Amino acid sequence: MSPVLHSKRNNINFISKIQPHIELIAALFSGLIILLTWISEKHMSETTFVLLHVLAFVIGGYAKAKEGITETIHNKELNVELLMIFAAIGSAIIGYWTEGAILIFIFALSGALETYTMNKSKKEISSLLKLQPEEATKISNGKEEVVSVNQLSIGDVILVRAGERIPADGIITKGLTAIDESAITGESLPVTKNIADEVLAGTVSLDGTITVKITKDAHETMFQKIINMVQSAQDEKSPSQLFIERFEGTYVKVVLIAFGVMMFLPYLLFDWTLETSIYRAIILLVVASPCALVASIMPATLSAISNSARKGVLFKGGVHLENLSQIKAIGFDKTGTLTNGKLIVTNAYFSSDRDVDKVIAITGAIENESTHPLAKAITAYSQEKVNIKEIQVNHMKTVHGNGVEAEIDGKLWQIGKPDYVGIELAESFHDGILSKLATEGKTVVFVKTDNKIVGVFALKDTIRREAKIAIRNLNKQGIKTIMLTGDNDLTAKAIAEEAGIDAYIANCLPEEKVNHLKQLKDRYHNVAMVGDGINDAPALATANLGVAMGEGTDVALETADVVLMKNDLSKITNAFRLSGRMNRIVKQNVVFSIGVIAILILSNYFEVLDLPLGVIGHEGSTILVILNGLRLLK
Repeated sequence: MSPVLHSKRNNINFISKIQPHIELIAALFSGLIILLTWISEKHMSETTFVLLHVLAFVIGGYAKAKEGITETIHNKELNVELLMIFAAIGSAIIGYWTEGAILIFIFALSGALETYTMNKSKKEISSLLKLQPEEATKISNGKEEVVSVNQLSIGDVILVRAGERIPADGIITKGLTAIDESAITGESLPVTKNIADEVLAGTVSLDGTITVKITKDAHETMFQKIINMVQSAQDEKSPSQLFIERFEGTYVKVVLIAFGVMMFLPYLLFDWTLETSIYRAIILLVVASPCALVASIMPATLSAISNSARKGVLFKGGVHLENLSQIKAIGFDKTGTLTNGKLIVTNAYFSSDRDVDKVIAITGAIENESTHPLAKAITAYSQEKVNIKEIQVNHMKTVHGNGVEAEIDGKLWQIGKPDYVGIELAESFHDGILSKLATEGKTVVFVKTDNKIVGVFALKDTIRREAKIAIRNLNKQGIKTIMLTGDNDLTAKAIAEEAGIDAYIANCLPEEKVNHLKQLKDRYHNVAMVGDGINDAPALATANLGVAMGEGTDVALETADVVLMKNDLSKITNAFRLSGRMNRIVKQNVVFSIGVIAILILSNYFEVLDLPLGVIGHEGSTILVILNGLRLLK
C-alpha cells in the first residue's frame, strides 16, 4: 500500500472514531476559549475580547443552532434550542459576553451529554450488527462459492466451519458442533447441535464444521427481528415524552411573550431603569427555558431500554416500559410459558409378576413406531433404561384418540388411556394409583397384555424452575397471577398449585382467551399476557401489555410488546423493577426541573439573581437531570 493511501485510510479511521464525539469536543473547546479569555482579559484589547467570545459562540453553539433552526423550519414550531440562542445573543447585546458564552458552553455540554445517552443506547444495535455476517459459503452442485448473505434463499445449503458465525437460520444436514448462542439467548454455555437441529443466524459454530439448509430469508431471521425490535423501541416515544414535546412549543411562545413584556413593563410601571428591565428580561429568557424539563424523560427512557436489551428483555417502545409498572395482573399461557412444553415420564409402576425391563423394552419399541408426543416421551424414557432395538414389532396400529396396539411374539399389547385398556382394570391396578396420579395433574398411560395391566406410565409437562421464581416474586410485588389453560380442572389446579399461581382458568379454548382477558381487564384495569404460541397472539394483542417468550412463534413475537429472549420468566420481575425505577427517576427529574425554574424566576423578579448564577442554575439543572437518567444504564 502506498504511503498516500495509507495516510488517507488513517485519516478516515481517525474521523470515524471522533465523529460521535464532535459535539462534546466542540463544547469543551468553546469552554477552553472562554476560560483563556477570562484569564487574559486584562492583557487583550476589547476587539480581541469580543472576537474570542464570538468564536466561542460559533464553535459551541453551531450544532444546537443548526438543530434549532432545522427543527423550527421542519415542524413550524419554536423550540428550546432557539430560545437559548436568543438568550445568548441578548446577553452579548447588553455587554454580558462572558455570561452569554458560558450559557452556550453549558447548553452545548448538556446537549452533548444527551447525544452520548442516545449513542450509548444505539451501541446495542451496533454491537448486534457487527455479529451479523455479510457473506456465506454456499454449496451448489458440490462446489463452494462465497456469496452475500442477502443472496441466500430458503432451501440453499451453506457450509459453516469451526469458529465461524452462522449467517442465516436453518437446520443442520451434516456434522456435529457446539454452538455459542449467547448473542441470541444470553446463555454463556455452548449448546451441542446435531443433524436436524435448528441453528440461528449470529451464533457461532465453536468446534465443528457443519452443513446447514436455510429455512428463513435474511430479513426474517430471529437475529434480524431482534435488531428491528431494538430499533423500533428507540424510535417509539413514551406518552410522557410526547406530552413534553407538545408542551415545549407552547411553553417557548409563552416565555418569548413574557420576555417581551418584561423588557418594558417593569420600566413603565416600577422604578426599574430600561437597562435593568432588559437585563432582567434576558435572565428570564435564560432561566424560564424548559431545557431540564425537556431532558427529563428521553435520556432516562433510552438508558432503561438499553439496559433491558442487554439483559435479554426487549421492549418495542418506551411506552411499554413506562406502562409495565402499572400492570396489576398477569395472565399466563401454560404450555411453553410456565412449562417446558415437553412431556417427560415422571413415574412408572409395573406388575410384580413381570420382568420390568422386558415391559419397558416392549412398550418403548411399540411407542417408537408412533409420532405422538406421549409416545415420544415414553420412547425416550425406555431408551434410557433398556435396549429397545432388539424387539420386533408387528401389526402396529393406532387407535385414534385412545392409544396404540401391536403384536410382540404373537401376543397383543395395548398401550393407552384407562378407558382403552379397561377402566376397572386401570382403577384397581397398583392399589388405585390412577386416582393419585390424576390428582397430581399427570397424564396416565397404561400397558396391557394377556388381559392384564402390566405397567403404567405417568407423564407431565414439567414447570420451568425460573417460572416458579417469577411467580413468587410477582406475588410479593402484589401482582395477581392467573393461568389460562386448555387442561381439565384437576390438571390445571395441580399445575397452578405447583407453580404458585394465584388463580387459574381451566378448559380454556384458544378463542376464549381473548374473552377471559377482557374480563380480567374489567376487573384489574391494567393486565399483561405472557404466551409463546400462535393461539396466544390474539390474547397478547388484547392485553394492555403483551409479553412473548423469545423461542415462541413468529406471530407471537410480532404481536407482543415485550420479548423475553432467554425464555426466562424470572427476567420479567427485573423488568418490573426497571420500569418502576425509570418512572421514579422521570418523576424526580420533572419535579426537580420545574422546581428549579420556579425558584430562578422568583429570584429574578426580586432582583436577587444575576445572569451568571441564572446560567449556572438553569444549565446545571439540565446536566443533573441527564446524569440522573444515565443511572439507568446500570
